[in-house]
Amino acid sequence: MRTVLLFFTLMFMPSAAIAVDAAARDAAKATVERQIDAFRRDDAATAYAQAAPAIQGLFPSPETFIAMVKQGYGAVYRNRRFSVDRIEDAGDDGVALGVTLQDEDGADWAALYSLEKQSDGAWRITGCRLVKAPGSKA
Repeated sequence: MRTVLLFFTLMFMPSAAIAVDAAARDAAKATVERQIDAFRRDDAATAYAQAAPAIQGLFPSPETFIAMVKQGYGAVYRNRRFSVDRIEDAGDDGVALGVTLQDEDGADWAALYSLEKQSDGAWRITGCRLVKAPGSKA
C-alpha cells in the first residue's frame, strides 16, 4: 500500500523543472523586445547586454556584435514591425520565441529565438534563426 501511495504522490507532485511559468515567459519576451528596440535605436550596448555570455564570447564588444547583426540579420536589425507569436518551453531553464518581422523593404520573415535563464535569474538570448517567410514579397 505504501508503494502505491508513494507512486501516486510522485506522479502528481508538481515539479519545478517541468515548465517555465507565465512570469518567466513574459520576462523572456521582454528580453527579445528590449533587444529589437535597442537595434532600432542603434544602442549597441543594450542590444549586446541581452545576449547570453556564450554569444558575447563570440563577439567581444557591442560594436562587433551589432556589425554582425547588421550584416546577417537585417530584418531583426531594422524592421517595419515585429510580433512575438508564440512562446514555448525549451528544456528546464529555456524558452523559444517565434517572432514574425517585416523588413524595411516589406519582406516578411520568421525568427526563432532561443533563450536561457541565467544564474542571476535574467533571460538572455542564446540564438536566433531567421528565415524568409514562405510567399514573402521582395
